[in-house]
Amino acid sequence: MSQGRCSALVAAVMLAAMVVVFHCEVAEAATFTVGGGGGWTYNTVGWPKGKRFRAGDTLVFSYGSGYHNVVAVNRAGYNGCATPAGAKVYQSGTDQIKLAKGTNYFICNYPGHCEGGMKIAVTAL
Repeated sequence: MSQGRCSALVAAVMLAAMVVVFHCEVAEAATFTVGGGGGWTYNTVGWPKGKRFRAGDTLVFSYGSGYHNVVAVNRAGYNGCATPAGAKVYQSGTDQIKLAKGTNYFICNYPGHCEGGMKIAVTAL
């Protein structure tokens, strides 16, 4: 009989451990709305400051479709406000983009928007 209780205890501990591990894995990814309540707009260049991002986190870009877009660019595209050949362009107005490890660069490539601060560089650990 004591062996039955021991087996039940071991099973309960293992189940609890699995729940904790599963919960930790699920809790790792976070969702961030770029620009906060104002959404993806001018002068969002400083929005990432003070925030901690991890690979797998999701950025939500909310904006008026037809007025802005989101373009995933490289460092040169970010610094020069230019869209490299083959860059992914998002236009839905509610774009959700998962972060890759390292620095992720995004701009709006409508004329003058990137130059007006509508760009962000997000580093994910």
